[in-house]
Amino acid sequence: MSDRGMLRILTCGAVDDGKSTLVGRLLFETGHILDDEMAALERDSRIYGTVAGEIDFALAVDGLVIEREQSITIDVAHRYFSTSRRSFIVADAPGHEQYTRNMATGASKADLAIIVIDARKGVVEQTERHANICHLMGIRHVVLAISKIDLVEDAQSAFRKIAETFVLSAEPLGFASLQPIPVSGVTGDNVTTRSGRTPWYTGPTLLEHLEQIDAATDTKALPFRFPVQRVVRPNQDFRGYAGTIASGIVHVGDAIVSALSGRPSRISRIVTADGDLQMASIGDAVTLGLSDEIDVARGDLLVPATERPEISDQFAAQLIWMDETHLLPGRSYVLRIGNRWVPASITAIKHRIDIHTRQHLAARNLELNEIGVCNLATALPIAFDAYAENRETGSFILVDRISNHTVAAGLISFGLRRATNIHVEELFVDKAARSSAKHQRATVIWFTGLSGSGKSTIAKRLEKRLHDSGNHTYVLDGDNVRHGLNHDLGFTDTDRVENIRRIGEVSKLFADAGLIVMCSFISPFRAERRMVRELLEDGEFIEVFVDASLAECQRRDPKGLYAKALAGKVKNFTGIDSPYEPPEQADIHLVTENVEPDALVDQIMAHLREKGRI
Repeated sequence: MSDRGMLRILTCGAVDDGKSTLVGRLLFETGHILDDEMAALERDSRIYGTVAGEIDFALAVDGLVIEREQSITIDVAHRYFSTSRRSFIVADAPGHEQYTRNMATGASKADLAIIVIDARKGVVEQTERHANICHLMGIRHVVLAISKIDLVEDAQSAFRKIAETFVLSAEPLGFASLQPIPVSGVTGDNVTTRSGRTPWYTGPTLLEHLEQIDAATDTKALPFRFPVQRVVRPNQDFRGYAGTIASGIVHVGDAIVSALSGRPSRISRIVTADGDLQMASIGDAVTLGLSDEIDVARGDLLVPATERPEISDQFAAQLIWMDETHLLPGRSYVLRIGNRWVPASITAIKHRIDIHTRQHLAARNLELNEIGVCNLATALPIAFDAYAENRETGSFILVDRISNHTVAAGLISFGLRRATNIHVEELFVDKAARSSAKHQRATVIWFTGLSGSGKSTIAKRLEKRLHDSGNHTYVLDGDNVRHGLNHDLGFTDTDRVENIRRIGEVSKLFADAGLIVMCSFISPFRAERRMVRELLEDGEFIEVFVDASLAECQRRDPKGLYAKALAGKVKNFTGIDSPYEPPEQADIHLVTENVEPDALVDQIMAHLREKGRI
């Protein structure tokens, strides 16, 4: 096999344009559908097939039952095949607009895109959407597969018109190569052999073009990058760092550093299951031994001393939003880059990208399948390269803290500020000393519940009880804070998230001062309450669910806000037109209906004594 390198291919296009059929035909004609698979394909074609009396090659890649029943692609199906000249990985992406996130994920790993267009329909909106996403994801080479060419009367004219239209619309995208090819997945026209039905076409067949094109990024020429997956310590005589090389080449004796700490060493061994190597390159799963005992852990990145990545806790990136719940700036998510997991938040949405027109549009949030340019901040510095320079170390995902669902894929553009410019100043007096001087343990008591449930009443009475007992306390109340620190925030979901983020940071400072602080906030979202808990040390955060039914809160209505909200005079009011997510496992659950506040305070005091907080 000639060394043309692995070519990663994405097939995309509008629904029913023939993507899966084309991939299935390509697999069949290159001998990659085995006899038993062929028998199953013939059987399934009789049940699910859309080509009367013929084998439906789309079923070779549409594996989900729902895909076969509806004759559509939903998931991204990956198939591997090779010829005497090259190896290939094909990702068959869905065509429906609602599955744009799936298509974008497949595009992020591809070297070349086959954009399929039905010769009977021509260039449609989804065609242009997929071309734009390919451009955004860094794909530089495109094959324009004008499919079902056997079903149009004047095939040459249709082919020429579609190719000219697409080339003109794609000109601003600046693809390095764009090869139109007339094909038919059903009959095999120009897939692997030239078709007698298109004598006017003199270009390469699809397979010829894929075998010849130099489209794959030369990742061996990129700087060495090694994300550490785990530390290997089988005995006292060996410590190694296991992982898969993301880019570049490494040799025994090479000088490297841990990107985050900057600690230097040299490669002493390259260990594999088959023995030691003198050299390893991208894609190799190896264990690296170092000549020095430096601090390296899972998630660290080993790099050459002379070719280091950026290190920052703030950066700009393109985000592809993948969740039904829209993005909320300020909300804390978990970011994974390589093998490193860190808390992160979107600090600003610079603009949303219209994937039809490529225009930059103002946006306050991102909805499912939308793409935006955002600024992000991480709780700890991360090491990265720009996505345009290195896809492996320039891409990341965001994960929801509550559901653990992947909510976004990101492509880093550049760092905004180097984290090394700012240091944590070590003080002479720490939290433990401050708490000891007050004869108490620093604690944040977080009261959450609907407006009118009794949060502020209980918090104030608790503070009075603690103060009378000689404890050092403070109350942070929602209304009071919005007169000062958070006077610039409204009551949209985004502003509510930012409101609690700020209060969380303030409560952390109060805890560092050794105080017992009562925080009385509706704080409607579980994610933000969890974020505050994670800011603090174990045991410092006590969540108190102040529970009263919506009907009871409306009856009390101490500030007249429910009446105004029901009359439409107050918008985004929790419980009326804005949601409240009650705690699933509160540390203390107080039901306030028909119970005196002092009795509820007794319950909290008992909990504080039991936990040794006072």
